[in-house]
Amino acid sequence: MSEASDLVRVCRTTASIRISALLLAGGFVWSCASPAAAGIGLATSSASRAPGSLQEASTAATDVTAFGLDVYGKIAALEGNLVFSPTSIAIALAMADAGARGETATQMDMVLHIDSGAASGAGFGSLDEALAAVSGRFTDSAGNVQEVSLRIANAPVAQSGMHVEQAYLDTLASRYGAGLRLVDYRNDADGACQLIDDWVRAQTENRIPKLLDQLSPLTRLVLVNAIYLKAPWLEPFSATVTTPADFTRPDGTTVSVPTMRDASNKPYAAGAGWQAVELPYVGGSLAMTIIVPDDMAAFEKSLNAAKFASITNALQPATVDLSMPRFKTETKTDLAALLAGLGMPLAVDPDRADFSGITSDERLYISHVVHQANIEVDENGTAASAATAVEMAVATAAPMKAVTLRVDRPFLFALRDKRTGAILFLGRIVDPAAA
Repeated sequence: MSEASDLVRVCRTTASIRISALLLAGGFVWSCASPAAAGIGLATSSASRAPGSLQEASTAATDVTAFGLDVYGKIAALEGNLVFSPTSIAIALAMADAGARGETATQMDMVLHIDSGAASGAGFGSLDEALAAVSGRFTDSAGNVQEVSLRIANAPVAQSGMHVEQAYLDTLASRYGAGLRLVDYRNDADGACQLIDDWVRAQTENRIPKLLDQLSPLTRLVLVNAIYLKAPWLEPFSATVTTPADFTRPDGTTVSVPTMRDASNKPYAAGAGWQAVELPYVGGSLAMTIIVPDDMAAFEKSLNAAKFASITNALQPATVDLSMPRFKTETKTDLAALLAGLGMPLAVDPDRADFSGITSDERLYISHVVHQANIEVDENGTAASAATAVEMAVATAAPMKAVTLRVDRPFLFALRDKRTGAILFLGRIVDPAAA
């Protein structure tokens, strides 16, 4: 683990781990308390990060694509421009899935397209590591040295003093290189929220300054993933030929926007009702696929993993006279209800969720899945960031419904023995003033 802040700091007991921390201005003072160890101490998980497997990473990438297109099928109902990160959402959910049990785990595996027969979600750790290796300095088509930066970071943030299962902590360390940060949601939910937002802002180079609007004192664990990308094109567009051009909106109206132009060899494909082009970034690992349907609404309804694969597999070198607008957009949404609709309702159900693989102190459930992403594309390349926070709260009894009852008209009454159900007295009152 490269950063001290990412160390798993825990105190071991036989079956689980009790952890606590004092939060001071500017950082943490870590302390541990357990029946076996008194006083203040510091320890790390014995599990080290497992070496990534490219095969596992590729399998997980296939799962992420399928998951992402499932999400797109639902989130496309939002109006206007849209951007989200399937990888960020999937990794954050996979960290929760690692502690899910029973039917809750089965449903989450299905939604994430994870093979439940294997070590659930193990490939997401390999994918996380493989993507981190994309960063570097590379030469573009003009011979200029350019830098690609792709950073993926994970931050599980738990309630101080909560018992956390050893196996779960080892999974966080071995798959995601993530330690467990400790805050006090019960007594300072706003402070915990600020700490998480500060972490996200730093990881995304200020592109996401505030992910969370608020946290509840019932929060016990927030699993955060952040992605930051800055990548130059292999063949940059020339800014001198960017000119205004009309862009047709879905309602048929047009708007004039700065439009980039380039004519060169690029991977290209066309099919019934669509055209596609691929724009590579320096280094060769990353590329942006642009798909232009004749009918966006109809195309979105038919889009799935198989169709997307058929498009990317059909790409072949061609001389493409390309014009496309510069663009930037941002989306923020809570995906909890959407994910329940995709097939994991138990995970978000406070009465039925089973995350006993994380803790047995209290029943946890996923209360929110907050996701925010933005992207900016211009002549030089792309800058983008995303963050996902899977908020896990303690399940409590449903709040009592507020009602009004005025006994101001004739009524019945029954005096009962609640243990047996026997009615001891039964009557009716039609005039309380009569003797």
